[in-house]
Amino acid sequence: MAIRLRGTALALCVGIAWLPARADDLAVFAAASLTDALTEVSAAFEEETGYLVDVVFASSSTLARQIESGAPADVFISASPAWMDYLDDQGLIDPPTRRDLLVNTLVLIAPSDRAEPLDLPEQLPEALGPDGRLAIGDPDHVPAGIFAAEALLSLGLWDALADRTARTGSVRAALALVERGEAPLGIVYATDAEITDGVAIVATFPEDSHQPIVYPIAQVAEPGTPAGDRVVQTYLRYLAGDTAAEVFRDHGFLTVDRSP
Repeated sequence: MAIRLRGTALALCVGIAWLPARADDLAVFAAASLTDALTEVSAAFEEETGYLVDVVFASSSTLARQIESGAPADVFISASPAWMDYLDDQGLIDPPTRRDLLVNTLVLIAPSDRAEPLDLPEQLPEALGPDGRLAIGDPDHVPAGIFAAEALLSLGLWDALADRTARTGSVRAALALVERGEAPLGIVYATDAEITDGVAIVATFPEDSHQPIVYPIAQVAEPGTPAGDRVVQTYLRYLAGDTAAEVFRDHGFLTVDRSP
């Protein structure tokens, strides 16, 4: 399998430029919650087209700021419209290529060996126990954490629980805290909960308790690699096609209706 995944740690390095493995590879920056699904889709794209794809997975905020700082990317897929707007406001994406790709759901998880269904909002504080912390993405910049804070605020829980959160740099890091038993509960996307047997969903947050969880995609306005518009457009069309949609749905994502 030719696809190469660049880790979050490398994307976070200050003063070190991220470079694709080959100068003409397609460079994709994508939200951490897409890791499994987009890895599979991009591998299928490589097999069908012969083009090579390098993918960086990290928090949408981290990736947006890396692009702002000049990191070489051809495509950006965010877990939050706000971070796509952030780049759009600076002229760093190509607006005609922007569209909504996927939708996700926000859930409450617990370690699978101690998971019991909970009623929201009543039972959440009690389930944390006297000393437990709620694992969430950092609501100052991680989209999943922002959605978590919105949901808790909407349910009247934020004031009581804000100081009892374990704030992480990405939704996958919040998932890992619960999976390892270091936090009794966490708030992640439904698709994250599906990737491991170490956690179980104990509640789903009402859709109207937070902003819609939409993943926009766009071509970067001034790509840092010479992959070329033709390759980028081929990739964007592939992600909008039926093959990619089936993979995304298999991983628990809802696909955006592409009908007229």
